[in-house]
Amino acid sequence: MEALPLSVGIIPNPVSGSDIRRLVALGTVYGTQDKINIVQRILVGLSVVGIDVCYLMPDAYHIGEAALSRLPKQLRDWQNKVKIIDMPVENCAEDSIYAAKQMNELGVGCIIVLGGDGTSRVVARGCKSTPILPISTGTNNVIPYLVEGTVAGMAAGFVAYHPELIPEISYRSKWLNICMDGNTRDIALVDIAILNGQVIGSKAIWQLEDLDGAIFTRAEAKTTGITSLAGFFTSLSPLERRGLYLRFGEPVICQINAPLAPGLITSIGIKEKRDLSIGDCITVTGPDKLLALDGEREILVSKNQTAEIYLQADGPWVIDVYKALELAAQRGFFIH
Repeated sequence: MEALPLSVGIIPNPVSGSDIRRLVALGTVYGTQDKINIVQRILVGLSVVGIDVCYLMPDAYHIGEAALSRLPKQLRDWQNKVKIIDMPVENCAEDSIYAAKQMNELGVGCIIVLGGDGTSRVVARGCKSTPILPISTGTNNVIPYLVEGTVAGMAAGFVAYHPELIPEISYRSKWLNICMDGNTRDIALVDIAILNGQVIGSKAIWQLEDLDGAIFTRAEAKTTGITSLAGFFTSLSPLERRGLYLRFGEPVICQINAPLAPGLITSIGIKEKRDLSIGDCITVTGPDKLLALDGEREILVSKNQTAEIYLQADGPWVIDVYKALELAAQRGFFIH
């Protein structure tokens, strides 16, 4: 049987790193040119390790096309190995979901994701068993890595060559499954904030007056965003098979200071803490409850509606880019 070509996918979110937290906090702006440059460097890394095909998601800003047109002269012949997926561009989250599904069906060894936690979340809805390698171009980057594009491309190439090593160089992300009317409505990978209100408005959260509670898959004192409210209070590794539920308001347990966004410190009281086991459920009943998934308001729970949120352990495989690079170097993958 003829071997399938070694391939990697790239999904760049064209609007990541550009929300209101650049105005109300000190979030870094990741513009289109920054993303074009990162994609170019990823392509350089992939070309060095001998990947046969790279699939790129198209977008309204033409990031992939621009990256290809500006490759170094010595890589112009490699352009023929880069294919932009033929798909409709709606300029919304569904683009990333559809592209991830297509890349999974094409058998790519790894999907490189440019964005924040929200981008990783939507890609997870489509990638199935294909591992993701998330690169930080968002605001509150709990899942993505702040890693240089060239070495990220080389790491992804190593993953494509050695799929048998995925359990060793990645982890299976926990996730939160939101069920309404008996069906999965959406998912989150890091946290779900439960807010009082009925207007989604600007999706990003930068004020806590309406925050009632939150469910977490991890808590680390190196993060910003809603998850920092847990991370600066306790510790919960992404590898642990448990989750956490906190209720906020009167400081029955303590008052916590934490970075809600880059350069924005907030203070809130914690009045209840509950540890969650895999399979446990938190129920949210309307009216006028908003669910923010990985930092963005997405779902309104109206009158007579109920959302059941389950902690699950079988989320997407997330490549640990540093482990992958270290093991690749130990095995002489970069030596010729």
